[in-house]
Amino acid sequence: MDIIEKVKILSDAAKYDVSCSSSGSSRANTKGGIGNAAESGICHSWADDGRCISLLKILYTNNCIYDCAYCHNRRGNDIKRAKFTVEEICELTINFYRRNYIEGLFLSSGVFSSPDRTMEEILQVVKKLREEYHFNGYIHIKAIPGASQELIYQAGLYADRMSVNIELPSEQSLKLLAPEKKRVDIIKPMQFIGSQCSNYEEEKKKRYHKIPKFVPAGHTTQMIVGASQETDYQIVSLMESMYQKLNLKRIYYSAYIPVNKDNRLPVISAPPLIKENRLYQADWLLRFYKFKADEILNSENPFLDDELDPKTAWAIRNPHFFPLEINKASYEEILRIPGIGVKSALRIVYSRRAVSLTFDTLKKIGVVMKRAKFFILCQGKYLEQFDVENIRPLLLPESIITKKGKNDPNQLKLF
Repeated sequence: MDIIEKVKILSDAAKYDVSCSSSGSSRANTKGGIGNAAESGICHSWADDGRCISLLKILYTNNCIYDCAYCHNRRGNDIKRAKFTVEEICELTINFYRRNYIEGLFLSSGVFSSPDRTMEEILQVVKKLREEYHFNGYIHIKAIPGASQELIYQAGLYADRMSVNIELPSEQSLKLLAPEKKRVDIIKPMQFIGSQCSNYEEEKKKRYHKIPKFVPAGHTTQMIVGASQETDYQIVSLMESMYQKLNLKRIYYSAYIPVNKDNRLPVISAPPLIKENRLYQADWLLRFYKFKADEILNSENPFLDDELDPKTAWAIRNPHFFPLEINKASYEEILRIPGIGVKSALRIVYSRRAVSLTFDTLKKIGVVMKRAKFFILCQGKYLEQFDVENIRPLLLPESIITKKGKNDPNQLKLF
């Protein structure tokens, strides 16, 4: 099989992995090398489905010893199979970079032969790129669950980012849909990479001489949502636990795409993209808005709202928290107001030191007044009174309002 055919097969096989965004890292250039992994050297180009396309995103092989129900590359599927050599991957990366097609490499793989053998060949690729081809660009690789910690550690010295896919939200789902995989084999390398990243950061603070970098851009994971029966509350609670215990940079969520026929899988007409989007928004609240999982959802409200983002839904459920006086509320309180993001909250805190803020000032700062106006006071005054009973329709996105209007035979027409 020629190299062009391999690229077609293995780039297509990699499209289901979404955890390949590149945030850059501060890897030093080697003399005479090519590429740059710094933030300014990573060109982000996004496809319509949200994936980063500035990396050469490819599988080392789509051969796999596992037969996971949800996976396109499962052992039992009758598909074209291919496998690169170490040299072919290196040549592709360098040639694509020289043509300005890419700024880095995202390399994943099916598990062929054994986890150790797969991880060993991935290690050979990144080591060869760094030491023989002197490639300084961004490299993101998959750590293979079940591989030895020594192989993972060695690969982490050459990669900018690593990831281990947690696959499914619970052990029960993994046993049902991927019975050959063990959750402990997935969690163990995530714990190891997280601890090594922490050790690297601590050593960097304590020691003055140069220390070897280990995954300087951090590690990530990916979770398939919609293929199993977990509630959003279970997923959000898992998210919180993983961020606290595994030192993750971020979690990616992939709406289940029905690529296989299997009685264990749900029958759906389209991927649950709204669910995926809401989970990303909930993830943002956990990481940047100081929310807790049981504030976003709980046993009484186990699912995220299809029509409203999680912060707005929380605000409606907690009317006792509002209204907030924008000139007196703390930064943490301001973050909880719908329509106000992290940057706007910081601008509010800094601006009010010099002058008392008005509604016009908030508009200039960048606050989305359509949502925020119901939850705030400026100098003790409302722009629009907060009404618990009738607030929801006023906060719905225009697209939903239009859709409801079209479907409602009793909706009055303006003209």
